[in-house]
Amino acid sequence: MTEENAQVVVQLTAVRKEYGESVALDGVSMEIRAGEAVAVMGPSGSGKSTLLSMIAGLDRPTAGSVVVHGDDLGTLDEKGLALFRRRRIGMIFQFFNLLDDLSALDNVALAAQLTGTSAAPARKRALELFEELGITSRRNTYPAQLSGGERQRVAVARALMNRPAILLADEPTGALDSRAGEQVMDLLIDLNQIGQTLLMVTHDEQLATRCASRVIDFADGQIADERSLERTA
Repeated sequence: MTEENAQVVVQLTAVRKEYGESVALDGVSMEIRAGEAVAVMGPSGSGKSTLLSMIAGLDRPTAGSVVVHGDDLGTLDEKGLALFRRRRIGMIFQFFNLLDDLSALDNVALAAQLTGTSAAPARKRALELFEELGITSRRNTYPAQLSGGERQRVAVARALMNRPAILLADEPTGALDSRAGEQVMDLLIDLNQIGQTLLMVTHDEQLATRCASRVIDFADGQIADERSLERTA
């Protein structure tokens, strides 16, 4: 399938988001197609995190529309948005957001159980992901005993648990040392190469140029520039 006729996974049309007097997004229109790896860059306050919140259904636009995997998020109530997030969206955060009182495996399996999957198949899927991500030996370890790189791999496994239409990564290497950051970059590249659609928000030019096929630069709530990349990896 060529990029031109690949399925559109995310479509924003004239999206505006206001917080009181402040305008976080100002008429943003963009598409992300199946299998793309897109990096969004820009200074703090440029609208990057607001964009992620719109696509994840965590916030609603003041005007315009957000359609993800065929769902027009504006037509969904809060319960519908919660189900949408669990089924369609995988999220990776800078600070992992793991539950400290659950083992690594239970942190991951919980993501499937929240969508109604029973415990046994949820754990089976989690174990498959642990094997793919090279962390099987850490499955019964609690987050406090894991390195930063291991915690981020557990977080990636959790994000992939329900086979999301798109994986959203918010500064995924921001809390990691350079070696662990490199490992997470390699992991994101591998995931994209097997077909996972990615959208990354980052300040890290190296992450963008290594992992993305397209970079969108934000400034003052608008798309300031867009460029295609040949990966350096």
